[in-house]
Amino acid sequence: MHHLRNFSLNGQEPAWQAQNDGVMGGVSTGQARIIEGTLLFSGELSLENNGGFAQIYSPAERSDFSAFSKVRLRVKGDGRTYQFRLATDDRFRGSRIAYRGEFETAQDQWIEVSIPLSAFQPSHHGRDLSGPPIDLSSIRQIAFLLGDGVPGPFALKVEWIGLE
Repeated sequence: MHHLRNFSLNGQEPAWQAQNDGVMGGVSTGQARIIEGTLLFSGELSLENNGGFAQIYSPAERSDFSAFSKVRLRVKGDGRTYQFRLATDDRFRGSRIAYRGEFETAQDQWIEVSIPLSAFQPSHHGRDLSGPPIDLSSIRQIAFLLGDGVPGPFALKVEWIGLE
């Protein structure tokens, strides 16, 4: 397995940035912090003002995932369903298309999840698209997103992100 990100080596970790539903008037909060060798994605989801998502993202520079078939994650969550997202240079109506793969978490328990790259679905601002297919040779960004429609606090810890 190839480690794309290993947060125990946090001195070398690129910065993660938040992008929450405030971009469309919502009031959800979400932030990224690296604490004790893990990436912590936490905050509070709110459905007010047509909101309902929190996201953190990191540039993947110019990464080529075409030699791999799965994304592997070691996570400790809160029982909610999260999305791991990939982005390329592909755009729809002027903004970047996100390719999402969903994964379940177990309450307060470290688990490893595997998401086939063939299962990633294109979407734009929360709406499914019929294409284009993901260009795995040209990954520009990776992200975690919560948008399960359930208001309240959330927390996801990530030890590493791998490819196999």
